[in-house]
Amino acid sequence: MWNARNGSVPVGLTEMHYAAFGTGKKILIALPGLSDGLRTVKGMAQVLALPYRHYLKDWTVYMFSRKNDMPDGYTIRQMADDQAEVLEKLGISHCSVLGVSQGGMIAQYLAADHPEAVEQLVLAVTAPYTNDMVRENVERWLTITEKNDHKALMIDTAEHYYTEPYLRKYRMMYPVLGMIGKPETYDRFRINAQAILSFDARNDLSGITCPVYIIAGRQDRIVGVKASEVLHEMIPQSECYIYDHCGHAPNEEDKQFYDRIFTWLNRKKESV
Repeated sequence: MWNARNGSVPVGLTEMHYAAFGTGKKILIALPGLSDGLRTVKGMAQVLALPYRHYLKDWTVYMFSRKNDMPDGYTIRQMADDQAEVLEKLGISHCSVLGVSQGGMIAQYLAADHPEAVEQLVLAVTAPYTNDMVRENVERWLTITEKNDHKALMIDTAEHYYTEPYLRKYRMMYPVLGMIGKPETYDRFRINAQAILSFDARNDLSGITCPVYIIAGRQDRIVGVKASEVLHEMIPQSECYIYDHCGHAPNEEDKQFYDRIFTWLNRKKESV
């Protein structure tokens, strides 16, 4: 269904997994957030295709995880360089990019350092640097993982990701959260999280030359709405849309999230 397939690409001494779906000529690269530190996209193509299913006649979507073996001290910029290498190996020379949260941080460097590859850029609920709110959240999550308390990590994440109306339904799952998705170790999560703590792309945003669409939630308690406003100020060719009723997960809380993105992507492509 949706021509969903799973794959991997060698990068260095390891590999990077991806899930791909769709048959369209237009290419979208999707980069997920810190949740990739808990579970990669390996084998998940059928499930991950669902939100994109209405667009897959015209688009082919590749969703990438970070590479499998990440060294200590691995930076956001190095993640972007590895992503560029993998795109080249797949023969993807021009693409649109959607980066969500930490994925948006990687996407900023991908567009700034490899402008020839990125035609359009969507930055959702992300930041140009590690502000105080981001730092407080990430450091708290690292402390929780040191205690090996997966249930506490999942609950704390949910309480900060979602708005209160959404949480009223989501809290019904809290009793079983500790049993779902716990990794064997938190090493991957830790390396991803520490990369966020050292992230600051403000001096490099001038290298982004493609059209940019910034999406934020006014009730975002992970990166804060101000982070997107700063991005918008620092990227002159950007447009910005703020969901008044959403937090850090407009992709889950607003049914029009993907329509909004693909409408913008298609409009920009037609104007080129």
